Amino acid sequence: DSDRAHLASVLREAANHRGAALVEILQNCPIFNDDAFIAENVDGTKQDAIIPLEHGKPVRFGADGSRGVFQAANGSESVGEVTAENESELYVHDSHGTDPTTAFALSRLSDAGVLRQTPIGIFRQVERATYDDQARDQLARAAAASPPDLQSLLDGKDPWTVG
Repeated sequence: DSDRAHLASVLREAANHRGAALVEILQNCPIFNDDAFIAENVDGTKQDAIIPLEHGKPVRFGADGSRGVFQAANGSESVGEVTAENESELYVHDSHGTDPTTAFALSRLSDAGVLRQTPIGIFRQVERATYDDQARDQLARAAAASPPDLQSLLDGKDPWTVG
């Protein structure tokens, strides 16, 4: 049920997002890649296999939340055991950040061989003007401007006569 609720919330956010949205769904293929995501789907290993990303919350994972993602001053991510001494240094996920670097680094954690866990959730959700909004705005500004005089358009700024 938590998988279904998580998928529904991600799809809802994608549908409500003004602009482009990319949703990756981990789907088993029994012919070409059977049980590729078995660790992410079995209740006994699921909590150890996924890294849930929630905006505004520290990124912790593992069945007991004993592991976490830390971000160094230079922006690089590292993964380690969470202790009482370093708990305040955990990376707090900011899906609304304008710089895509951290979201990209989080998406590459498992592909880089750093982890066997898979980050899931909303990596980046940035609000910006879309192309169609900007095009409509440009048309509205053009329509609101007073049209120039036809003769001045024909004469131009530097008229000349062909002899």
